[in-house]
Amino acid sequence: MALVSINQLPENILLEVFMHVPARQLLRNCRPVCCLWRDLIDLVSLWKRKCLREGYVTEDWDQPVSDWKVFYFLCSLRRNLLRNPCAEEDMKSWKIDSNGGDQWKVESLPGAHGTGFPDSKVKKYFVTSYDMCLKSQIIDLKAEGYWEELLDKFRPDIVVKDWFAPRADCGCTYQIRVQLASADYLVLASFEPPPVTVHQWNDAKWTEVSHTFSDYPPGVRHIFFQHGGKDTQFWAGWYGPRVTNSSVVISHRVTRNPPHAMAQP
Repeated sequence: MALVSINQLPENILLEVFMHVPARQLLRNCRPVCCLWRDLIDLVSLWKRKCLREGYVTEDWDQPVSDWKVFYFLCSLRRNLLRNPCAEEDMKSWKIDSNGGDQWKVESLPGAHGTGFPDSKVKKYFVTSYDMCLKSQIIDLKAEGYWEELLDKFRPDIVVKDWFAPRADCGCTYQIRVQLASADYLVLASFEPPPVTVHQWNDAKWTEVSHTFSDYPPGVRHIFFQHGGKDTQFWAGWYGPRVTNSSVVISHRVTRNPPHAMAQP
């Protein structure tokens, strides 16, 4: 019996086979095999079907997608890159930059003279004291699965969110700083709004702070996230701003759409 090349299979059958191959293996191992495989793996229909199969889009999806292959990878990697954002693991994963007053502490919602959080799944928060308390994380994007060409050529939006709240019976000052940095930690873009001061006898409402980095310079390899604050009454204990549910997410939305094919991840 004569051997038959897999390339003699109808193209729709080959596409069905490729549907079941992990995406990174498709680009690393399958795409370089021959021109036929390259052309099939570059088809929009293949990556759109993979997105549908993974639940990244629905059949009635009506938002424009400029590159379904890039869209697939960004969706597959999309998650909160900050660890322990809601204090469920005490202070784990956070670097303490300033630990003034009675130092950082973890408390359960709603807390004394506090209010409930908008998302009932969030149960805890970090709270500051009467002198400056700051904590931070540095995210290594390559270690998180993002490769250089994906970051530099497509510049996916980087969405930063944080939540803070005061105690009703004490004023406080909250601050946040987020920086996009190169491989050698040179700052390429920054979000550092003026500190927010809330006066005593407030409504203790939780406030969301958000910022989206778009069309930032090429070369981003790290993200530095830092937040914290202190109370304004200089009271012993934990009367400063409360923070929780922080997030840094690489969006599936891209700023740039190079016409040439994406390199291997």
